[in-house]
Amino acid sequence: MAVTIKSPREIELMREAGRILAKTHEELAKNLRPGMSTWDIDHMGEEIIRSYGCIPSFKNYNGYPASICVSVNDEVVHGIPHKEHFLDEGDIVSLDAGVIYKGYHSDAARTYGISPEAQKLIDVTRQSFFEGIKFAKAGNHLNDISAAIQKYAESFGFGVVRDLVGHGIGSHLHEDPEIPNFARKRKGILLQPGMTLAIEPMITEGSYEVVWLDDDWTVMTEDGGWSAHYENTILITEGEPEILSL
Repeated sequence: MAVTIKSPREIELMREAGRILAKTHEELAKNLRPGMSTWDIDHMGEEIIRSYGCIPSFKNYNGYPASICVSVNDEVVHGIPHKEHFLDEGDIVSLDAGVIYKGYHSDAARTYGISPEAQKLIDVTRQSFFEGIKFAKAGNHLNDISAAIQKYAESFGFGVVRDLVGHGIGSHLHEDPEIPNFARKRKGILLQPGMTLAIEPMITEGSYEVVWLDDDWTVMTEDGGWSAHYENTILITEGEPEILSL
């Protein structure tokens, strides 16, 4: 699949998908509390998405059994919600969600926490996204984004996950190109107006090494350190990038 340039009509549909996803994240954030199960979060998220007439992008995607990826503490991404998994005071929880609006996807993730130690990791992860998209401009290369994310996160002594990357997005949840959060030797594609990208730093307290659980979905830090995730769907324009899911 080649990198697609979206038409004005496609961009409008993705803009609406992003707006609805941003609302979904706002509603979920307002309702997070200790004692709720990760299944409660998933159930609530699906209800919100469907209330807007949208379809959850993740539900049954390659067999994923839920609408919201709920990843707690040392779970990096793709945590599967369970009725018996309850949030405790002091946990950090990453929520990754997507919506399909009239055939077009938006994808975004947020991490929330309570303890001061976790807050620094969460804040740096979020800011690494914004450091990266300073370079998300027509005429720059994909690797400019990746390198900026890595440089910022590692300047705080945090790890940048290598085994998982961001991606293009549009009429498919995952499109070309892959978007690493770390620098590579090759420049990557030349960015052009009309490209839509899901940029998603996954940052760890310690080592960037990760392992997969036997469910084939849940990705965890190998050293047991906490992890944070921040993602938005963006549009490359003639000038500054437009964040579609914020």
